Amino acid sequence: MGSSVIVYPGTDEELHGTVVEDFADLAGTAVEVAGERIVEPARRWAVNLDDGGLVFVDDDSIALAAEAA
Repeated sequence: MGSSVIVYPGTDEELHGTVVEDFADLAGTAVEVAGERIVEPARRWAVNLDDGGLVFVDDDSIALAAEAA
């Protein structure tokens, strides 16, 4: 935690921030009841954005700022 990251790297939606939580094994799975999905899986990373926002993303949507530079 505390790593500088880029969220959605290489896209028009690219954002910069700092990891504030790694949910790792707590990220879970989707929940279905009677064949209907009622909850999507939780995201692994919580990122405090430089613009003050907060996003939750998975591994495929985040990169260390040093790696992406």
